[in-house]
Amino acid sequence: MAMAGENSPSRHEGAPAPVRVLTHFLGRWLTQEWAWCLGGAEEAGPAGTPLALVEKLTVLSPWSCASCPIFSGGFGLMAPAKVPGACLLTVRVLQAHGLPSRDLVTSSDCYVTLWLPTAPSHRLQTRTVRNSRSPIWNQSFHFRVHSQLKNVVELKVFDQDLLTKDDPMLSVLFDAGTLRVGEIRRESFSLSPQGEERLEVEFRLQSLTDCAEQLASNDILVARELSCLHVQLEDTGDQKGSKGTVQLVVPGSFEGPQEAPVGTGSFLFHYPASWEQELSIRLQGAPQEHLKVPLRALPCGQVVRLVFPTSQEPLMRVELRKEEGPRELDVRLGCGPCPEEQAFLSRRKQVVATALKQALQLDRDLQEHEVPVVAVMATGGGIRAMTSLYGQLAGLRELGLLDCISYITGASGSTWALANLYEDPEWSQKDLAGPTELLKTQVTKSKLGVLAPSQLQRYRQELAERARLGYPACFTNLWALINEALLHDQPHEHKLSDQREALSRGQNPLPIYCALNTKEQSLTTFEFGEWVEFSPYEVGFPKYGAFIPSELFGSEFFMGRLMKRLPESRICFLEGIWSNLYAANLQDSLYWASEPSEFWDHWVQNRASLDKEQVPILKVEEPPTMAGRIAEFFTDLLTRRPLAQATHNFLRGLHFHRDYFQHPHFSAWKATKLDGLPNQLSPVEHLLCLLDVGYLINTSCPPLLQPTRDVDLILSLDYNLHGAFQQLQLLGRFCQEQGIPFPPIAPSPEQQRQPQECHTFSDPACPEAPLVLHFPLVNDSFREYSAPGVRRTPEEKEAGEVNLSSSDSPYHYTKVTYSPEDTDRLLRLTRYNICNNREQLLGALRQAVQRRRQRRQPKPS
Repeated sequence: MAMAGENSPSRHEGAPAPVRVLTHFLGRWLTQEWAWCLGGAEEAGPAGTPLALVEKLTVLSPWSCASCPIFSGGFGLMAPAKVPGACLLTVRVLQAHGLPSRDLVTSSDCYVTLWLPTAPSHRLQTRTVRNSRSPIWNQSFHFRVHSQLKNVVELKVFDQDLLTKDDPMLSVLFDAGTLRVGEIRRESFSLSPQGEERLEVEFRLQSLTDCAEQLASNDILVARELSCLHVQLEDTGDQKGSKGTVQLVVPGSFEGPQEAPVGTGSFLFHYPASWEQELSIRLQGAPQEHLKVPLRALPCGQVVRLVFPTSQEPLMRVELRKEEGPRELDVRLGCGPCPEEQAFLSRRKQVVATALKQALQLDRDLQEHEVPVVAVMATGGGIRAMTSLYGQLAGLRELGLLDCISYITGASGSTWALANLYEDPEWSQKDLAGPTELLKTQVTKSKLGVLAPSQLQRYRQELAERARLGYPACFTNLWALINEALLHDQPHEHKLSDQREALSRGQNPLPIYCALNTKEQSLTTFEFGEWVEFSPYEVGFPKYGAFIPSELFGSEFFMGRLMKRLPESRICFLEGIWSNLYAANLQDSLYWASEPSEFWDHWVQNRASLDKEQVPILKVEEPPTMAGRIAEFFTDLLTRRPLAQATHNFLRGLHFHRDYFQHPHFSAWKATKLDGLPNQLSPVEHLLCLLDVGYLINTSCPPLLQPTRDVDLILSLDYNLHGAFQQLQLLGRFCQEQGIPFPPIAPSPEQQRQPQECHTFSDPACPEAPLVLHFPLVNDSFREYSAPGVRRTPEEKEAGEVNLSSSDSPYHYTKVTYSPEDTDRLLRLTRYNICNNREQLLGALRQAVQRRRQRRQPKPS
């Protein structure tokens, strides 16, 4: 393709003189603007030279100046406005010393890549220096940054290899926030103080003045303004159906690369407004046929028409229109409960106050500030957990205490019970005999039909429809449908947002379902895990203070805005996430096969602590050795999740605030330094990898430990067959390491040997720690009593024998079908264990009321 200035025919030679002059002037002006604001290199090389790219922009001569916004003042050379925080970061890659050779014959062929996620998100690269252990690059790269963001530059040195994958030799992370405006700093990154290998880089930060940028932030995450680019391609000649494919790219956009036949198609790109991006249009298979348009130069709201001068007729007309993107966020950035949850709690407190007055026989009504927040926390455990929770909720209702509960949290199998119950908006106000009979029907039925050909065909059709709608394909979706068939005779159309009806008058507790977000590979859940909570109102990450309405979970988001709304999933697909046994890696499986406390000791203890006063400002990674490569291979083997769950990431594109790590609600995982490295956290991922919380701790308690929920009393319902206190102790250690107020879990040796039906744990020295009433799954006095105070007759003795051994129990988590007798025994046992501890429950409720009165006195006006 001919470029302006070359001694070859130009496609607009015949254009009127004003058109040629203005086109040339436009190209020169765009070049001057583009050279310093785009994340690119000053010198020619892999990063490209802006001038040669901009000069390919041409205007078709038959168009009149009046009809083209370029010549009607659309671009406007107006003076830029001042914006506090806009800066130009210059990274000058100088040289390296003593790099080891990866080749057998010659020295290394080295280049450096640069990546800054808070600037235009494509990796830049120096030229390759051949056969040198001490290469000199002396190349500068420019990044437009905002000082309110956490700007961490990643530099990597690679040895180029033509036959195999390029070898990484050195990796450096540098926090640009440590630079002062106007400062020039030269850093020498070495693997060790005595080591010869080092990389020398110069950093410079300069203040900029430019158009204003609006930031939305909760001081952990930051959402930036978006721009939309509409692109229309059309043939300029009479020939239609041109052969070939054209690819359009706006680096860092939500849509990514898009393709269409030459000369046809409409395209839309969303990208951060402050990023000095360019539209790249390239003919596939013809590298020389390439047009790049700087988007900063396009006038907002006006149509710009260009021509892509291809080497073959017909020409391709390009019509561009840039406009402001959506301003309102669809992701809620906030660390407290959403307004809907707060309104629910206000309604629920009226119900709780009435129930507590009756249960505790109080002589007056409780004021709103005196009403304690009481929660039920249920663990996982498959069919056993689902069945047991039915029995315990029936026991609480029998005692008149179910209306004292404000929250119910569930994980894995206990979520199945909650999902079933909340299909009835009045479930807690009714006798649970009916739902229990339905449960028994499903638990005792044969499960062989779930894999019948007709069922498999139905699964295939529904999964194909989900893929057509835009949901990522993953094995967990199939598991969700199989799981639904195990628990129901017919597909249920109920959705999570439908459960809001059950909360409309505060008539039921608010259910919260738990999952764990982790990495698809290379890290275990002990090394990286983030709690995700699901309620009828919202789904979100308490760690980041980022939430979306529950009906939008699974839809596509970018920079906090909804990009593509997908139909809300049936709740069975969420149950597949909450009980996702198939996203496990081999290392997770070791947790289940070993003593969990020992596994925790092995993987978590003695790891480097990450304190909020010791945030890394730079990080140097040494090149992998042969032993390191072997170790990496086995680590990948152990940590890769072959059947990982995949969900569109609603955090995608959001950036981190410069002080995110010091935020009191940002819960850093102290067993790893990953939380101090924002370039590797969840907002940079396109997909979430959600799995059963049991691969870390079999508990649904973390949502109740949020300080903004201020829970006073937790009824801990534990369904583990191995260790009555094991998971609660792991939770206690987790809270201790994270600095979360929680009572010490220290049962006596006697309690360990012979756990009772109910145990109380409190911490008088820590008023913020909730009181915990723990109900392990044990068969204690139930052997002798059929009901509280009613001894069994000799004929009833057999009914009191409930096998809860961890090896041969009929309630093992692998069992999906129970006999009617075993089902009845488990339901009666769990109901009895609640009812037989009425006095302890009432005592704990009195304590909670007293605690609330002492700590929540109204402030004087």
